[in-house]
Amino acid sequence: MENVHLAVEDDDLYSGYNDYNPTFDSEELENDVGFQQAVRTSHGRRPPMTAKFPGTAIGARPLVSSFGSRIPMASSMGRPMTGAVQDGAARPMTAVRAAGYTSSLTRGSTFDPLGQSRGPAPPLEAKNEDAAEEKIKILEKKVNDLIEESCMAQSMGSLQLALEKAKEAGRKERALVRQREQSGNGDHINLDLTYSVLLNLANQYANNEMYTEALNSYQVIVKNKMFNNAGRLKVNMANIYFKQKNYPKAIKFYRMALDQISNAHKEMRIKIMQNIGVVFVRMGQYTDAITSFEHIMSESPNIKTGFNLILCYYAIGDRDRMKKAFQKLISVPLGIDDEDKYIPSNDDATSNMVIEAIKNDKLHQMERDLKVLAEKYIMTAAKLIAPVIESSFATGFDCCVDMVKSSQYVELANDLEINKAITYLRQKDFNQVEAVETLKTFEKKDSRVKSAAATNLSFLYFLEKDYDQADRYADLAMNADRYNPAALINKGNTVFVKQDYEKAAEFYKEALRNDSSCTEALYNLGLTYKRLHRLEEALDCFLKLHAILRNSAQVMYQLGHLYELLEDPQQAIEWLMQVISVTPTDPQALAKLGELHDGEGDKSQAFQYYYDSFRYFPSNIDVIEWLGAYYIETQFCEKAIQYFERATLIQPTQVKWQLMVASCYRRSGNYQKALETYKDIHRKFPENVECLRFLVRLCTDMGLKEVQEYATMLKKVEKLKEIREQRVKSGREGSARSRREGSAGSSEVDVKVSQSETKQLSPHLDSGRESGHSSNSMKGERLSAKMRSLPGSNEPYEASNPKELDASYVDPLGPQMERPKTGAKKRVDDDDFADEELGDDLLPE
Repeated sequence: MENVHLAVEDDDLYSGYNDYNPTFDSEELENDVGFQQAVRTSHGRRPPMTAKFPGTAIGARPLVSSFGSRIPMASSMGRPMTGAVQDGAARPMTAVRAAGYTSSLTRGSTFDPLGQSRGPAPPLEAKNEDAAEEKIKILEKKVNDLIEESCMAQSMGSLQLALEKAKEAGRKERALVRQREQSGNGDHINLDLTYSVLLNLANQYANNEMYTEALNSYQVIVKNKMFNNAGRLKVNMANIYFKQKNYPKAIKFYRMALDQISNAHKEMRIKIMQNIGVVFVRMGQYTDAITSFEHIMSESPNIKTGFNLILCYYAIGDRDRMKKAFQKLISVPLGIDDEDKYIPSNDDATSNMVIEAIKNDKLHQMERDLKVLAEKYIMTAAKLIAPVIESSFATGFDCCVDMVKSSQYVELANDLEINKAITYLRQKDFNQVEAVETLKTFEKKDSRVKSAAATNLSFLYFLEKDYDQADRYADLAMNADRYNPAALINKGNTVFVKQDYEKAAEFYKEALRNDSSCTEALYNLGLTYKRLHRLEEALDCFLKLHAILRNSAQVMYQLGHLYELLEDPQQAIEWLMQVISVTPTDPQALAKLGELHDGEGDKSQAFQYYYDSFRYFPSNIDVIEWLGAYYIETQFCEKAIQYFERATLIQPTQVKWQLMVASCYRRSGNYQKALETYKDIHRKFPENVECLRFLVRLCTDMGLKEVQEYATMLKKVEKLKEIREQRVKSGREGSARSRREGSAGSSEVDVKVSQSETKQLSPHLDSGRESGHSSNSMKGERLSAKMRSLPGSNEPYEASNPKELDASYVDPLGPQMERPKTGAKKRVDDDDFADEELGDDLLPE
């Protein structure tokens, strides 16, 4: 307690804060005895700082010492200069000499602490490239540069150049190893460089499909224990075996790679197991493939594996497991953010700018692609398993639709139902009405689904030739989605069949404005211009279409036909030759080529194309007629017989083919066979004048007794023919007279006259049809151009009257028309309108 002192209440708690050490009082330094004593010592004998020393402080306040010298204060001069001398006196060497200071500083020298006045630094010492270590470094750099050049060439598609660079890098690397061994540095080999060279070489061999060399290079890496993680390269080796279809070895190497990869690399192991499953599928071992795929779906499910699992279950016919696998497929998480985050808000302008920036970036595009791929797999799987998972197709499709509606792919349910209706059309056991009714249920859905359903309904009614319903549903599809090119095409088709070509062209143009890659609209627009005889515009459309569809036979045929209409046969032949290169067995295109060459006067080439057309389609009457006429013209009548006999089989009611067969026998000198053929024709067509004339002439020349009988029959038939001609002529004159008198008389009289004329002429017309219509009996009868050109005066027994004995035959169905334009299959000619052309591919994918 004695040492305890209690605080006095009257003491100031804040006392002492204003006290300071008098040492720092510079005002009393002159009166400080200690300071003045220190100044008088050796510390104060420094030479005074004058103007002869540049860079010093001159204006310091001097201190007067007891010696009378004026010494400025060091604090006023800044950092004191060392090494300075006074009056040339030398200063003893100190430790600062090594820092570059010198005691030889004289008056007049400039302040140059960086030594810039000494001139530039001496050049660096040149490397000795002859040194072994320097050579090794240069060689290593060359090897790395070659590897980089090889990879760059491979990325640009120059596979051969990439392989050459890889081989050169391998040669340089081996030279590098030898050089290290010679210099005694064999233990310091760069293993990473060796690994890179071998791996790049193996990859380039594989890219150039030199699989044996690639496997050898991989084997060198795998067998070397000094390379870490080289076992992964067995995956590459397995991939090569898979390309070679050596599936057992591929599985072996995949499994070896799987054993050498730890469980920490889960994603790599999953990919290898997926490859194993795919190989088992290729081998047809679906049970083993199912084992791999099921393991993947339990560990790390993905869309592709789920789809493959459904395919395997479908292959073995397991209905229940197909349903479960489809449920797993639609439950696979895609890891995609909601699309709502890309919808800009009206409040924050900064966030809207960010959303616009990321709306179409690479990440969002990747997410969209992944979603599209998932939807494609789900739709394909549903269409595949729907007919087999239940007792009926409709029930199976409904089951899939219900599962999709309860998943994250709700919007696919409507597409599945539309596909259900389309699949109805492809099922032969179902009525088309069910498809129509299914599509009609979508009329009250949202605009996109309504437009798709109405488009399909329009197409269905168009195929049924119910153009009014097709037009109504095309309007409905356009009202739901004006930018739907398929709806516009269907609308254009309905207008086309009504022959309003200008309006149809407008719809096709609008479809092209909405989708410039719509080939159906471009094709139909070309056909429309062709109908309007705007051939140059049609040609432009088909040339554009040919640039898109390079191997379309329909497009190339249309181009050939247009050039033919433009009277450019050489260009037409060129395009038809391209058609033949794509479809070499098309008989119509071959016949068209024969016709063009015949028009150009090249008979031999025309014969070749007509003959090829006959080989592929031996029932074309026009081709048969041309070939038969060609052989007769070239004096090979025996060969023409087979063609006219085939024409007789195709058209047995046409007398002219049988007459041509008999004429060929007669021209070749086989009179007996010709006589038998004419007798057979007379039994079938007893009132044919030409047949009777040839029978009379042949029997006369051969001295047969039947000549009188045939001559009598010929006279009766000719007399009957004259009577018919007179009646027809009088009937025409009567009808013309009645037309002239009809303006003055009543309509009742006209009706009576026409009825009486009909009654008078009808029995004769009927008998004319039964007799096969002789050559000069009816209006519109004319000689065939081919038959008219045949020689008829070369035979000795025809010299007296060649015109009478010439083979002139008439088609009983009417006047012989010009040969129809032929072309590629499924085309639209000027006189035809093919539904499959104008409505092709209108169903949505």
